[in-house]
Amino acid sequence: MNDTDMGTTTRQRLLAAAADRILVIDGAMGTEIQGHELTEHDFRGGHFDDHGVPLAGNNDILSITRPDVIVGIHRDYLRAGADIVCTNTFSGTAIAQSEYDLRAAVGDINRSAARLARLAVDEAMADDGRQRFVAGSIGPTNVTLSMSPRVEDPAYRAIDFATLTTAYAEQIDALVDGGVDLLLIETVFDTLNAKAAIVAARRIARRRGVTTPIILSGTITDRSGRTLSGQTTGAFWTSVRHADPVAIGLNCALGAAEMRPHIRDLASIADVLVSAYPNAGLPNALGCYDERPEETARVLGEFAAAGLVNIVGGCCGTTPAHIAAIVEAVRPHPPRIVPTRPRRLELAGLEAFSLTDEIPFVNIGERTNVFGSAKFRRLVTQGRLDEALSIAREQVEAGAQAIDVNMDEGLLDSVEVMTTFLRLIATEPDIARVPLVIDSSRFEVIEAGLGCAQGKSIVNSISLKAGEDEFRRHAEICRDHGAAVIVMAFDEQGQADTLERRVEICRRAHRILTEEVGVPSEDIIFDPNIFAVATGIPEHDRYGLDMIEATRLLRTEFP
Repeated sequence: MNDTDMGTTTRQRLLAAAADRILVIDGAMGTEIQGHELTEHDFRGGHFDDHGVPLAGNNDILSITRPDVIVGIHRDYLRAGADIVCTNTFSGTAIAQSEYDLRAAVGDINRSAARLARLAVDEAMADDGRQRFVAGSIGPTNVTLSMSPRVEDPAYRAIDFATLTTAYAEQIDALVDGGVDLLLIETVFDTLNAKAAIVAARRIARRRGVTTPIILSGTITDRSGRTLSGQTTGAFWTSVRHADPVAIGLNCALGAAEMRPHIRDLASIADVLVSAYPNAGLPNALGCYDERPEETARVLGEFAAAGLVNIVGGCCGTTPAHIAAIVEAVRPHPPRIVPTRPRRLELAGLEAFSLTDEIPFVNIGERTNVFGSAKFRRLVTQGRLDEALSIAREQVEAGAQAIDVNMDEGLLDSVEVMTTFLRLIATEPDIARVPLVIDSSRFEVIEAGLGCAQGKSIVNSISLKAGEDEFRRHAEICRDHGAAVIVMAFDEQGQADTLERRVEICRRAHRILTEEVGVPSEDIIFDPNIFAVATGIPEHDRYGLDMIEATRLLRTEFP
C-alpha cells in the first residue's frame, strides 16, 4: 500500500466508524496535567536542566520530559471510551515555543507526542479490536493574522502569513512522522491562521504523497455567534471548506448550552461530519470549571438526540469522568445525517455569500481599483490609505456584493500597498463583511493579497498566457487558499478574439483546473474577453457577437 492509499484508507476508516456511531473525542489535556501538580523539575526532566528559561507551564514539553504522565492521560481517556485521542501539541509550533526559547525542540516535541498517543491507541485497539484514531492537535498560536495588537497601528501584524505557514508546516511534518491519523486544526479564533495551517498541510501532502485527513474546529467567542476575528459560522465554513475536512466543528470558549445555536447552524450547512467539544461550562472567577460530567453529557446528549452531531467530546475543564458520561449520553442516538450540498459559487468576507438562482447579477465594486477611480488612485499614491478606505465603504453601502482591489500603479510597491490596504480593510467590519476580489496582473501581488484574506476571495485573474506549468502553479496557490478564480481566455498565442478560440481556451483551462488541480467547477469564473465594438474595422465586426455566443456555449457546457 502506498502513502496516498494510506491517507485515503484512514479517511474511509473514520467515515465508516462515524456511520456506525457518534464518535467521542477525548477531554482536556491541561486539566489532567494540572492534577499531577508537576514542578519545574518535571518540566525539565533531565533533558533541559541547563535551559536558561523557566519551563513550568509548557505542557507540550512533557511529551519529552514526562512521557509517563502524558501516555497515562491518553490511557485514562481511552478507558473512558474515547474514539479519538489528541496529541499533547496544542502549542507545538515554533511561534508558541519561542516563549520558552524552545523553537529548536519543535520537531522532537511533536514526534514524541504523536508516538505516545499512537502507543496508547494501538494498545487499546489490540485489547478490544475497536477502531480508534490519533489526532495531531494544532492550536491557533498566540498571534493573529487578521488583527493588529497595536491600537494605534491597525495595519501592523505581529507575524505574516508566510512565517506562520512555515511554522505550521514544521509542526505538521513532525506529527505525520510520529504517526498521527488525523490533523486537528482547533480552537480557530482567526480563520486566516487556520488557512495558514491548511496551506501548510496541503503543501506537505503534495511533497509526501499522502493526504492526512483534517478536522477543523472553530471557537465562537461570544453570544453574537462570531469568531474573535469577526466571522459568522457560515463564513468560517465557506472559508475553510477547500481543505476538504473530514469534519468541521466548534470547541472551547462557550459551554455546551451556549454552543447549541451555532452547532445547529453549522449542522444545517456543512456537507461533512460535524463535531462539538465544549468546555465544562464557563470558567469561574478563579479560572476553574465547575460544570459536572452529567451536566455536560446531558447537553451533548440533547445535541445527539436532535441529529446535530457526528463527533462530540470535551475541551477545557473536562476530565475522563466527563468523557465517560458523554459516551453514555450519546450511545442511544444515531449519528447526524450528512446533507448534500448544492453546487454553486460560495464566497465569504466576515459573512457568507452564495450565488443562488435568486441572484441574477453580482455587483462588484471596482472603485478600489487604481484603474477604476482617479480619486482612489490619487489617495493611494499619496499614501492616504485611511481615506481610501472610505471609497471601499461607500461601495459596500451602495450595494456592492464584493469589492475589487487592484494596486497595479507603476509608482507603487504593489505588494506592500496591497498588503497594507487589505489589512486595513480587515479592521473595518462594515467593509470586511463582503468578499474580496484580489486583482493584479502580477501574481506575486495576488499571492500577497491572499495572505491577508481570512474569507473566501476571488482571484482576478489567471490564464494560460505563460503556458500550462505556470497556470498550474498559480492555480494550485489559489486552491491552497480556497479562492475562486477568474480565468481569462488568453493562451500562449495571445488573447482569444474568435468564438472558437474563446471556447477552446476556456475548455482547456477547465480541464486542467478540475482534473489536475482539484478546483471545483463552481469556483471557476470565465472571462471570454470583451473587445471594442463599432470600430469600423471589418475584422472587429463579430467581437461583440462572438463574446455573447461564447458565454452561451460555456454556460451550456459548464453549467
